[in-house]
Order: sequence, then structure tokens, then C-alpha cells
Amino acid sequence: MSLYEKVLATLADGAEMPKPRPPRASAAVVPWRVDADGGLEVFWVRRAATMPFMGGWHAFPGGGLSRRDRGVEVPGAPLSVDGTPEDGGFPEGLTAGLDEVAPNLLPGLVACAIRELFEETGLLPLAREPGASPDADGLETARKRVLRRELGVLEAARELGLDVDASRLVWAGRWLTPPLGPLRFDNRFFLLEVPASSRLQPAIVPGELDHGEWLTPANALARWRGGEVLAAPPILHLLQVLGEDGPVAGLPRLHRPVEADLGPHRKVEFRPGVLLFPVATPTLPPAATTNSYLLGFGECVLVDPGSPFPEENDRLLAALDAAREKLGRRVTAIWLTHHHPDHVGGVETLRRALGVPVLAHPATAERLRPMGIEVDGTLEEGEVELEGSPAMRLRILHTPGHARGHLCFLDVDRGSLVAGDLVAGFGTIVIDPPEGEMAAYLGSLERTAALRPRTLFPAHGPTLLDAEGKLRETARHRRWREERVAAAWAAGLRDEGEIVERVYEDLQSQARPLAERQVRAHLEHLGVVG
Repeated sequence: MSLYEKVLATLADGAEMPKPRPPRASAAVVPWRVDADGGLEVFWVRRAATMPFMGGWHAFPGGGLSRRDRGVEVPGAPLSVDGTPEDGGFPEGLTAGLDEVAPNLLPGLVACAIRELFEETGLLPLAREPGASPDADGLETARKRVLRRELGVLEAARELGLDVDASRLVWAGRWLTPPLGPLRFDNRFFLLEVPASSRLQPAIVPGELDHGEWLTPANALARWRGGEVLAAPPILHLLQVLGEDGPVAGLPRLHRPVEADLGPHRKVEFRPGVLLFPVATPTLPPAATTNSYLLGFGECVLVDPGSPFPEENDRLLAALDAAREKLGRRVTAIWLTHHHPDHVGGVETLRRALGVPVLAHPATAERLRPMGIEVDGTLEEGEVELEGSPAMRLRILHTPGHARGHLCFLDVDRGSLVAGDLVAGFGTIVIDPPEGEMAAYLGSLERTAALRPRTLFPAHGPTLLDAEGKLRETARHRRWREERVAAAWAAGLRDEGEIVERVYEDLQSQARPLAERQVRAHLEHLGVVG
């Protein structure tokens, strides 16, 4: 057993189910208008690819609540809403670890929504249209000052002779970021009508965003289905409801989006045919969950049910029941990416409950047998077609390095790569000899990148938009680290602990033993140790 596996086993021994980190309050605004033909359009934006959270994703203008927002009383706030903003209609269990929102937080969230809207688009909810066109230079200067935190958005509006009125914002629901990683948001959405005749029109200043455009909800959803864009569940739900019912009749669906639930989980489908269920596992921090995936549109496979906690498996089974009833997606097999405990903790429970076979690479089957898990069949390189409307062609890829039997699964037609522990959504993957092998790992990264996948679904952390780029960047980072290890060896360092001190910065003490194993993997790849 490798050190990494011993660490995972220690974490799993008597572990209690981890609680998700509390989310940060945030707010977003959906600008909408009626076009010349009487159709509805919305203005959405693309986050810059360099942003650490959801870089390159499409969203609506918004961001996190700041301390300055909390003390701001906006004319027209608090809003009159149908029901309370704190009642989001969440599935049971989704709000675990979420503190009750203080009643006085709503005005601050309104201030946050207005500030983010102005910073990102230059729009403001005005009580009345200005008598003349707003001074473009004055607006731009005010926007820059607000971005630099030199003055507040209400002060900026007053200097420009503009009257802000929060009552023009229409409450449109509350969503929580699923526990995919350390960064989560408790997001409130508002609608704002921006008539085409309005003198204030949205404009993007490059920075956190790199693009914005008006388009119909149907067009936006078509681009998502075609793989051109990546968007989070609340964005997709808003687009669907606005496209079907409009900004008035659709409000009840927006206030309580229970149609987006799959039992106790909210539906998370960043790309068509890939349902994501983050389940709590005793895994390596900062991760606290392992992503289990349901792949397909009819006949489906469940990938990596990793939680050993009965309550998590009950929630996952309820979600799978709902996916079958509401979406027609039925589990026909369980597929495993590899044998590590945080990927197989729920296998026996799910196998018995679903009555389906468990399939894995032969090397994984060999490693699971001493753990009391028998594999019913093997997964080898090649393509498998899952029946459905549409069918899904999955290419099975043997990607050793982290584990000898490690597999990835590529949706051939849509470019979605379910990557297991080939790449993490945050942090790095441990390569611990003898199970881990650096040469094999680098080869797996390069071979998988050559297939040019579009979207990467890791086992830990959020979905990544540029799959090919992430794979290549990971390989470059490993080679860069290996160059530093080689330089330390050439300088005469022989102790792996001393090399760690030379090649790693700001390493936490608890991570040091695994860092030494990474150094060992690099030294073996360099051929200087056996």
C-alpha cells in the first residue's frame, strides 16, 4: 500500500461526514428587453478565462457581497417579493451547513446587485430616464472610480444626476453553489428590464469579463447544447423559464425552482448527458467531496459512487430514482475510474440497491479484491455506445500514472471528458510510487490532450471549460517541477526532504510526506534512483 493510500485509509477510518463550507452571499442581475420583433432577449456575459472561479463560463452580471454593500440603503429597497428571498425552495439536505440569513441582509444584497451591474455593464436601475443622454465620459469615469472603491455606486449616480430605484429590480430566485470545492456562493437573482430605447445600454470593460451580448434565451440554450458555451444550472434554468414563460408569468417557477431538483440533489448538468452529484467522502483536503457522474440520455452508467456514508448513498439513490422518473435516465452499470477508497466507498451499497454490475480495469479489479469488492466485468480500451435519445458514444481510455488501472471516459460527440484523478479541479494529483508512476502519468496527460477534449469533469473540484488546455498546462507544470528536482539533485541534494525544501514553496507541514513521494516519483522518472 502506498503512502497516499495509507493517508486515504486513515481519513476513512471512523470518519464523520464532512460539512460543506459556508457559501458567500452574492447577487446577480438578468437584464432583459423586448426586441423589434416582439421577442425576449437577455444580456449575458462571459467571465474572463483567467478568472480563478468559473473562468470562461457564461453568466449574468453579478458578484459577491462586500462589507460596504451591507450598510447601503438603496432607494426602493427592501423589495416587495412574492414570498421571502430566504425561502429558496431547496431540496431537503441541500442547505446543510448554511446559516439562516439575517433579515437585514436583503438591502445589502440589493446594493451588491446594483454595484456589480454597474461595474460590469454600466447599467443602473433608474427611477426615470434622464432628460438627455447620460454623459458617456462621466459615466466611464464614475465606473472606474467605483471599481477602484473610491466611491459608492449611489454616490456616482448622484454626481451624474441619475436617480437609482431598486424597486425596478424583480426578485428571481436563490441558488446555492454545490459543494464542488472550497469556493461556494449563495446567490440571489434579480430581473431588470432594459428597453432598447433606453439611453443607458450595457457595455463591457475588459477585466473580470471579456464579452457580453444580447440574445434570445433559445439561442443561448442552443449554444450550450452545441458545446459552444459552459453555464451553471441557475443560468440554464433562468434561460429556460424566461424563454418559455417570460419575465412575468415565469416568476413562480423562478422563485421556487423545484423542477430543477433530482430528489435531494439539485440538477447539475454543465454539459448535456453528464449529470454531476458531489458526494461527501473522506478524501484529501481541501477536497471534501468526490464527483459521481451519471453518463447518458437513456441507458446510463454511474461513475465512482465514492461515499462510504449511508446518508450520502441514500441521497444519491433518491437522485438516481428521480433522474429515471423525470429524465428517463436509468443506471445499467457502475464504472470505476480506479480503486482508491474515495472513489469506491459506496460501490457495494449502490450495486445492491440498483442490481447492476460493477466494471473496472483489470488492474483496478486486482486492487479491489483485497478490499472486499469484486468486479463483475472489465473495461478495456475502446468505444461503448449507450442507447438513448440521443445515444452516447463513450471512449474508454486507460490513463495510468496516478493508479495503474486508472480510466477516463470521453463523450466522443460532445468532447466531455470524465477524468477521475487524472486532473483535479483545484490543486494537484498525487503520484506516489510504486502505484504511481510519473512517466506513465505524463504520457496519459499528453495522450488524452491529443484527443482535444472540450470540457473536463474531474473527480474533485469544479468542471473546467478548456479541457485540452488544462491537460497540457498540467503536463507543463509537472515538467517544470521536475526540472527543479533535477537541479536540486545536480546541486548535490540526495535527501528527498531536502529536495522538497528546495522545490516547493509555502508547503503546509501535513502535505510534506506526500510531497516527498512526489519528489521520489520525479527522481525515478529522471532515472537517478531505482
